[in-house]
Amino acid sequence: MITAGCDVGSLTVKAAVIRDGSILGYEIIPASADAINSAHRVMDVLLQRLDLSYEDLDYCVSTGYGRKIIPFAGDNLSEISCHGRGAHFLNPSIRTIIDVGGQDCKAIRVNRKGKLKKFLMNDKCAAGTGRTLELAAESMGIDISELGQLSEKSANPITLSFICSILIEIEVRQMILEGEDAVDIAAGVNNLVASRVAGLVRNLPPKQDIVMTGGLAKNTGVVTSLEEKLKTTFVSLPEDPQAIGALGAALFAADRA
Repeated sequence: MITAGCDVGSLTVKAAVIRDGSILGYEIIPASADAINSAHRVMDVLLQRLDLSYEDLDYCVSTGYGRKIIPFAGDNLSEISCHGRGAHFLNPSIRTIIDVGGQDCKAIRVNRKGKLKKFLMNDKCAAGTGRTLELAAESMGIDISELGQLSEKSANPITLSFICSILIEIEVRQMILEGEDAVDIAAGVNNLVASRVAGLVRNLPPKQDIVMTGGLAKNTGVVTSLEEKLKTTFVSLPEDPQAIGALGAALFAADRA
């Protein structure tokens, strides 16, 4: 049995395909304004690489912001359930999942069977999400993927005055004009995002083992800062943390098939 999951996020689109409980592959591409087109593109790329067609799929579940409009999906589920399922599948010891995406942050608790027990989401402010890092990186003239390693070189992280993402962007531009070191700015932005995420996680509260999924899990600066604030060490996953939602959706698809 072959099933698929498609995770249509605000910044990236992910697809995963499994066969009888084994991962065949996954794909991650930048999202476009057209969610349906983005979903088709990522699935087309993955299926072509796996030498499969849509007809070979027994079932597909979609998740993410655009989950309700994906035409080739038989069902859709929240990313909260899918990230919990995908992370627990890769490591059954996991009880807490911190999923930080482009527009929101979610703290998720699952039981020993990987079923959702409790979750919290950030408010409407995007300060504790990838959007803040994206705006800061644009202001600094670098790619968002560079912020993590850049911040690791800092010995004196700056402290940002604002919380709002738009105001942070303005403040970063001002600091650049004033000659602040880019490594210290990067560290300051990463620390701010980590602080916002840590506050949400503490309110859950978390239970060991803990893992971080989503795009920000690839930012070593945010991960290190968040581990320090929560006084813990996150568990590593054997697969790309950004593909966990799509993987969870593919596992749910197998249930339905």
